[in-house]
Amino acid sequence: MRPQLLLVPKGPNLSFSIRNDVVPYFFNKWHYHAEFELIYIVRGEGTQFIGDNISRFSQGNILLIGSNLPHYWRCDDNYFQERPGLFAEANVAHFMQHFWGEDFLELPENVGIKTLLNKAQRGIMIDASTIEKIKPHLERIIAVSGAMRIALLLQILDIIAGSQDLKLLSSATFQNSYNQSETERLNDIYNYTMNNFKDKISLEEIASTACLSVNSFCRYFKSQTKKTFSQFLMEIRIGHACKLLIEDKLTVSKICTESGFNNFSNFNRYFKLITKQCPLEYRKTFAKK
Repeated sequence: MRPQLLLVPKGPNLSFSIRNDVVPYFFNKWHYHAEFELIYIVRGEGTQFIGDNISRFSQGNILLIGSNLPHYWRCDDNYFQERPGLFAEANVAHFMQHFWGEDFLELPENVGIKTLLNKAQRGIMIDASTIEKIKPHLERIIAVSGAMRIALLLQILDIIAGSQDLKLLSSATFQNSYNQSETERLNDIYNYTMNNFKDKISLEEIASTACLSVNSFCRYFKSQTKKTFSQFLMEIRIGHACKLLIEDKLTVSKICTESGFNNFSNFNRYFKLITKQCPLEYRKTFAKK
């Protein structure tokens, strides 16, 4: 699929970019950039699209996104309703693989970081124990200057590289496609689906959004995402159900309908297929935390 290319400013006399974003909602376009992205979600929640992976993001998450790997952060609907005091915040670092020199990663001491950056081409979700180690550094790196910025980034990457519990997100077979004409079409499909997944979305309906016939749309979507639209829609609905189960405010039957399912047995079946747990088991898992 064709994501939007972003040019990331790093500021004068700086080798890489590090900033604190406080916004109503995160940039919600399918995009990519040459820089690696290290993002700490200080505040906010929603659905993340990284390569061909669809999953939830929430406050406290830290991710490492590889160079030119398409991604898209879609905050939940309430962030788009201009509610007082509701905003998204993230500390974000963007850096080129060789900003510290072409030979730096070839040093024997840096083999772990080089391996980490190779893994990041699939997108990495950082595990909880590693987050606790690097979060203070991600908070501090915003304020420092000079060589300390580079030293802290290097320390952060070294700590992540030593983790044994990193979760790779996108599949190994995902390949990006750079066809400029597809940028807005895929964004229209994504946005329409995110805005309407609680209702029935027919193939005729979503195909018209892409200005394609049903057959052409099915071939197009599968070729671009390596999954059918029904699989894509199901993953979004189950992701929303996971959010509601964690919040623990609604009954499972109500969550079923709130997530776009009109059949409880189908909801249970697809939920277990994707999460490997039934809804009640999933809720109990998070109740223990």
